[in-house]
Amino acid sequence: MEHKKTYNAKQLKTPHGNLIIEGPISSDKLAGYEFHEDLVAFRPPAQQHEALVGIAKLEEGRIIIARNRHTIVGYVTYLYPDPLERWSEGKMDNLIELGAIEVIPEFRGYAVGKNLLIVSMMDDAMEDYLIITTEYYWHWDLKNTKLNVWEYRKVMEKMMNAGGLEWYATDDPEICSHPANCLMARIGKRVELESVQKFDRLRFMNRFMY
Repeated sequence: MEHKKTYNAKQLKTPHGNLIIEGPISSDKLAGYEFHEDLVAFRPPAQQHEALVGIAKLEEGRIIIARNRHTIVGYVTYLYPDPLERWSEGKMDNLIELGAIEVIPEFRGYAVGKNLLIVSMMDDAMEDYLIITTEYYWHWDLKNTKLNVWEYRKVMEKMMNAGGLEWYATDDPEICSHPANCLMARIGKRVELESVQKFDRLRFMNRFMY
């Protein structure tokens, strides 16, 4: 499958300054930007910046960023699922995962995450993909947002809906380990029925186990 990437951008005005939401951006461009020190959800900022540059180099990898002038203050990543996860077992070249989304506390509450997803889906090539995301409550910033798991889940779901992702049932043990965890997906307009059926089989792999 050919991995086409068409750059898109939009401006977002916030009380803390105007943001440019853009992508998919190249690894070189990504490496040249500053990476905000408050982007700490997954690993230390310098390591996360390096990881994003690595994803941008992948054929299927896509990074959309939110930046304030020269500084990245938010991002979303898309790439093939981790080889150790069930979602990679179907060996589907048209299934990619929204692996991480993060916005610094200063810019939360201004629809930055929502706009990262909107810009992601501006690229027509996304209609060729089945896009999934797995949401786990232990990745959520409950402490700083002062939201409980259900309030945060509602916020996450609403944000994902802005990118066309919807809730899907699954028997994946990690997702089933807590009722707030969930699988969400967006099935592109050009995704064939065969791929959808394959995805359904990945969602329910324990159906015949006793």
